[in-house]
Amino acid sequence: MQPGIKIVGIGGSSGPGSTVERALQVCLNAAKDLRADVRLINGAELTMPLYTARTEVIHQHATTLIREVADSDAVVVASPAYHGTVSGLVKNALDHLEELREDSRPYLSGRAVGCIAVGQGWQGAVSTLSTLRDITHALRGWPTPIGVAVSSRTTMFGHDGQCDDTHVQDQLTLMAQQMVEFARMRQAHLISATA
Repeated sequence: MQPGIKIVGIGGSSGPGSTVERALQVCLNAAKDLRADVRLINGAELTMPLYTARTEVIHQHATTLIREVADSDAVVVASPAYHGTVSGLVKNALDHLEELREDSRPYLSGRAVGCIAVGQGWQGAVSTLSTLRDITHALRGWPTPIGVAVSSRTTMFGHDGQCDDTHVQDQLTLMAQQMVEFARMRQAHLISATA
């Protein structure tokens, strides 16, 4: 029997029910359908002081984020496009992962990382997606082959959580599949290496 897979979703905006949060939830629901355990850290939970390495006391939200990521097998990060790049809320959360520098798996090492960017047009969404993938590399994560850019001008999410754009819905589902597959392959590799 395979061990469980835990996927942590990080992202959204300060307002509940944002398009970013809905896209992130579609991906997490698809991972849940693949029998992964999922945890969403969004809006209010991402509100924390700006990261500084010299802080002796770490905010409760940051402590939760760091613990959840440390215990994860995969991570999906979603950000709104603010002036062509990642929002300060999401970037600050990712900066707090510096606290994992001494962990047995530093930063995002050994984890598949899905990246989702939502903009009011394609240009901002695509440039933000590229930035998220660069940040993932810098944090030693493995970006999934597919990253998802969403234009909120053309893509809507219903009250049922489903995306009205089947192409975007399929991309978010594929991203979940890639994260779960990577995590299972890594687990199998670790098990065979210790056998």
